[in-house]
Amino acid sequence: MPPLHDKVALVTGTSAPNGIGQAIARRLAEDGAHVVVTDLGGSIEVDGVATPRLSLLETLAADLDPTGTALELDVTDAAQIDAVVAQVQRRLGRVDILVNNAGSLAGADNFMSTTPAQWTNSFNVNLLAPMMLTRAVIPAMQAAGGGRIINIGSTGSLGAEPGFGAYTAMKHGLVGLTKTIAAEFGPDGILCNIVCPGYIATDMHMAANTRIAGERGLSVEEVKAQRYASVALRDAGRPADVADAVAYLAGPQARYVTGITLPVSGGVPYGI
Repeated sequence: MPPLHDKVALVTGTSAPNGIGQAIARRLAEDGAHVVVTDLGGSIEVDGVATPRLSLLETLAADLDPTGTALELDVTDAAQIDAVVAQVQRRLGRVDILVNNAGSLAGADNFMSTTPAQWTNSFNVNLLAPMMLTRAVIPAMQAAGGGRIINIGSTGSLGAEPGFGAYTAMKHGLVGLTKTIAAEFGPDGILCNIVCPGYIATDMHMAANTRIAGERGLSVEEVKAQRYASVALRDAGRPADVADAVAYLAGPQARYVTGITLPVSGGVPYGI
């Protein structure tokens, strides 16, 4: 029997075809979970074409499970969060696993160039949203006798480098949130951990490479060579590498693991 047979997983930020969220959703489904995939409305560019996120979600859900569920969710909207969690519980009976993957590079800029509005946006998406989603699922997890909450941070959760001020601050905050949930709700059987990816070859990561190249007057390939020179494995990871870590924390092998930060970084230094 698959390790997550009949479990219900809610994963945020899953529309990007080359994203960590889709990789996580696919891996949890492979392990037997019923996966609910969510993301913002609107469109994203896929192969140069503006594509509705909901269409991408529906395609993903159908790939995962004949009865797969795709729901539009703005993770900064408390009312939408409550409505989506309630809908999942009506359809599937419960939420066993929450993966707070949705994130934003808002505030990933030089400190003096980052506006208060960017700080607020980064806070809303990268820290407040995981808190609100966690609050929404905890009562059902308590009633069920436990659950797994897995936050997606970054190596920016563990150290700092120039040019990512607000983003880094919020990802540090996510570590604190993770440990707080682990400490407070451990007696209820709710385990909470954070996975901290390093350089992962997603569209978001490549966008950061492009921005840095423009700021430094370098080619993207030169930026990649410089950034990956500090990685012990000398390369960026794959979204599937992060998904494997999430699957471990969601599965029975991690029954006695809570409150940890798990880097998936290829051995990259964390900065200061």
